[in-house]
Amino acid sequence: MRQSQREAALAVRDVLDGAALPAALDANVGPAAGPARALVQELAYGTLRHHVTLDAIVRALAAKPIADRRLAVLVEVALYQLLHTRQPPFAVVDQAVDAAAALARPGAKSLVNALLRRFLRERADLLARVEADPVARWSHPRWWIERLRADWPDDWQSILDAGNTRPPLALRVNRRRGDRDALIARLADEGIEARAEGAAGVVVTPPRPVAGLPGFAEGAYSVQDLGAQLAAPLLGARDGMRVLDACAAPGGKATHVLELADVALTALDSDAARLPRVRENLARLGLASPGVAVVEGSAARPQTWWDGVPFERVLADVPCTASGVARRHPDAKWLRRSTDVAAFAATQREMLDALWPLLARGGVLLYATCSVFREENEAQIEAFVARHSDALREPLTFPAGVRHRGGQLLPSPEPAGHNQDGFFYARLRKA
Repeated sequence: MRQSQREAALAVRDVLDGAALPAALDANVGPAAGPARALVQELAYGTLRHHVTLDAIVRALAAKPIADRRLAVLVEVALYQLLHTRQPPFAVVDQAVDAAAALARPGAKSLVNALLRRFLRERADLLARVEADPVARWSHPRWWIERLRADWPDDWQSILDAGNTRPPLALRVNRRRGDRDALIARLADEGIEARAEGAAGVVVTPPRPVAGLPGFAEGAYSVQDLGAQLAAPLLGARDGMRVLDACAAPGGKATHVLELADVALTALDSDAARLPRVRENLARLGLASPGVAVVEGSAARPQTWWDGVPFERVLADVPCTASGVARRHPDAKWLRRSTDVAAFAATQREMLDALWPLLARGGVLLYATCSVFREENEAQIEAFVARHSDALREPLTFPAGVRHRGGQLLPSPEPAGHNQDGFFYARLRKA
């Protein structure tokens, strides 16, 4: 545990300095996979979800600011364990004290020991003091909280709470390779608890590394959030259609479209480094074919890659702030800035206007984001429809259990059956 605490603290420190969490983990965690790496990831992800709360506790505990930032973050990691895991408190404290010596200097042991033991003695009072500050209470940036309060006056608290929970592990069964009941039975044979949810979803409890689950390498399923699994059915592609996935990497929605219909699909992405993942997923799921093209290109500049033949379906899963998937990518809370919302909205507008001429008359464009900010979602679509007289917005019907406000899927609280991230969908038909 001591090494895991130390590596998690270094990864969190790097994120707070501006690094993306996957890169920070790769830079600070040993090459070994398995339980050791899984523990570091759990500690880093959990600490980042609750960073502001934990940082406020550290500042309340310390008589003066801790000069060595690595030590301050190490105390946050240990506090996360004491508050949100079932690990024995004495073991957490003892291992954190030893980690302090390895991370900084032997003399740091007494400081870490004193802070953590004081927390155990004064836990209730400290938490009450911290929760008086809304930023510390919700562990989100102030601008983020204020935007959610303005956009969702009746739901902002539940959205913030959901953003601080552990996400479920949701699988999407590949109907070309088998059925859901058979997969659930196979998992049960291995002692793995799973339940059916949604049209093709399987939720595995508790979450675990997917590569170790039976059937993954054989292409029996993909990992995909339950909210994201709604995109392909909403797109409504049918056999024989020409379909564009305009921002395809890593290929989750594109492969789902191919599982549901025999179509000619173009999987487009502007980042060449991400396209191998698309190809790997197509191959693993048995969906690669001459009718599927993986193309490097920008959705905002179709003149560089489009052959001039219209598409009958376009999926525009555009870049966004990822504010709806904060529980899954907690580093986004600390890497995003308030000005990013308008910047993403401008990019989304450019992509929508560029993609619309590619759509055949009578065809459908499905706009999607993993954001919960209105400027990227409802306001974006309202403005688009006002600019394009031939754009007809169609009503959406979601399955029972899907928590939504219009086209906005709200991130679910932890015990929800359809436990989804936050997504937005709008279906536009070309008149």
